[in-house]
Amino acid sequence: MRPVGVWQWSPWGLLLCLLCSSGWGSPSPSASPEKRPGSEGLRFRLAGYPRKPSEGRVEIQRAGEWGTICDDDFTLQAAHVLCRELGFTEATGWTHSAKYGPGTGRIWLDNLSCSGTEQSVTECASRGWGNSDCTHDEDAGVICKDERLPGFSDSNVIEARVRLKGGAHPGEGRVEVLKAGTWGTVCDRKWDLQAASVVCRELGFGSAREALSGARMGQGMGAIHLSEVRCSGQEPSLWKCSHKNITAEDCSHSQDAGVRCNLPYTGVETKIRLSGGRSRHEGRVEVQTGGSGPPRWGLICGDDWGTLEAMVVCRQLGLGYANHGLQETWYWDSGNITEVVMSGVRCTGTELSLDQCAHHSTHISCKRPGTRFTAGVICSETASDLLLHSALVQETAYIEDRPLHMLYCAAEENCLASSARSANWPYGHRRLLRFSSQIHNLGRADFRPKAGRHSWVWHECHGHYHSMDIFTHYDILTPNGTKVAEGHKASFCLEDTECQEDVSKRYECANFGEQGITVGCWDLYRHDIDCQWIDITDVKPGNYILQVVINPNFEVAESDFTNNAMKCNCKYDGHRIWVHNCHIGIG
Repeated sequence: MRPVGVWQWSPWGLLLCLLCSSGWGSPSPSASPEKRPGSEGLRFRLAGYPRKPSEGRVEIQRAGEWGTICDDDFTLQAAHVLCRELGFTEATGWTHSAKYGPGTGRIWLDNLSCSGTEQSVTECASRGWGNSDCTHDEDAGVICKDERLPGFSDSNVIEARVRLKGGAHPGEGRVEVLKAGTWGTVCDRKWDLQAASVVCRELGFGSAREALSGARMGQGMGAIHLSEVRCSGQEPSLWKCSHKNITAEDCSHSQDAGVRCNLPYTGVETKIRLSGGRSRHEGRVEVQTGGSGPPRWGLICGDDWGTLEAMVVCRQLGLGYANHGLQETWYWDSGNITEVVMSGVRCTGTELSLDQCAHHSTHISCKRPGTRFTAGVICSETASDLLLHSALVQETAYIEDRPLHMLYCAAEENCLASSARSANWPYGHRRLLRFSSQIHNLGRADFRPKAGRHSWVWHECHGHYHSMDIFTHYDILTPNGTKVAEGHKASFCLEDTECQEDVSKRYECANFGEQGITVGCWDLYRHDIDCQWIDITDVKPGNYILQVVINPNFEVAESDFTNNAMKCNCKYDGHRIWVHNCHIGIG
């Protein structure tokens, strides 16, 4: 089983979707399956990981935009209809709770109800296109019988055009290409505007404005797939250009190539503004409302406003990334703008503009009314980007039966399963799945705790400060995505354990030192320290998924949250555990 090659969802893809109606090109996956009656204008694909070609998360493209289906009221009958849309004869099963990983973008259908005989999913009942109260943790998947409909083109696998990472603005970033199921970078030797233009057009943008060298969009990690790429500028894919397959000594990630693409003007930045801040990069968020009359500016309720929502605002204004999403802005003068015109804003963080996020439509509901508790942002041109070393998790995983008398401090920090509370302390033991985690910062800014040292929490038992209450989530899931065991890790010591050759360590926890992870460095949590585990005492033998998520509550802004998660397949026989196929991404 290898990961399906799909066009990676990103803010850039959202921009392309906005431009589809104006005739601007959008990324075109390889030839889609034949349209079924009633499905004109729709395309279907299976995505996610791990999976076989006949199973996966169901994704539908409508009006140029890919989205998912919520599992609410989903049945085998709906799976039958969708499998036929995908060119298979029937379904043998379906999955809930994002078994194949949560998707991104829109959730196109919710409460889908089919009899199973429909010729098209458009004939099934639902809440309507794009009307959903679900999150992507509820994405539905199907398992189709591996038998094709006669005459149906076998093309639900979408081959991937390349992706951009690390860019602060749409249409820019470090160039990464997919080879044999693995993403890697491109060496900047002989990198020029013609090659950059091929990348931009492959992603559906115009020509390239700039070909970037010297890892100006941050250094990648892992493989470097291409070097000395030479293009005429007219090739449909970077792989069609002449290139050299490199060896380890040929190039380093300090030479990763990047691009800035030419983009059409969309005007999204005119619908929003910041006021009261000390610079143009910060302030209270004001949005434009009103129909045909004169524009009217208003404020946004600060309830549940966070990093993801702030990221969208900064992107919409062309100000890069969000450093902070603020729920109180009383210290910024709002002038004569006092009316709250938007509430209940919930973003995935990938949207191009705030009006693409879910929010209350007409009724404004604010738990804390008044201008004191309205939304604000602080933006930055750079951000950190954390990545877990997945191979190390696989290499270091093992089981330990640890005596209860050695676990008092861990129990105090809630690092054990709830059943430990009723254990016969100090007798007996807990069964722990232990592993090391090595977390790299590949971004363009240091990763720093959101809270300053004055608000760190001292834990007497372990004798250290916590700079973030929840830095990492550890979960054991069933193949269907049901959680059967969980753990968490507080950031008691964020520091530079090791760095790349040309980078100096900046953060050290000793003597109440500053905590963080420098760009180009990594922090190592060894398998033999407290709480670096999942308590699996109550887990029955079987096949499971180990999931690790860094910065799970988005407390600290990053340039890319899609690489913060890692999954492994696990087989547990009640005595031993086999951990394999560890990979980045929750898809």
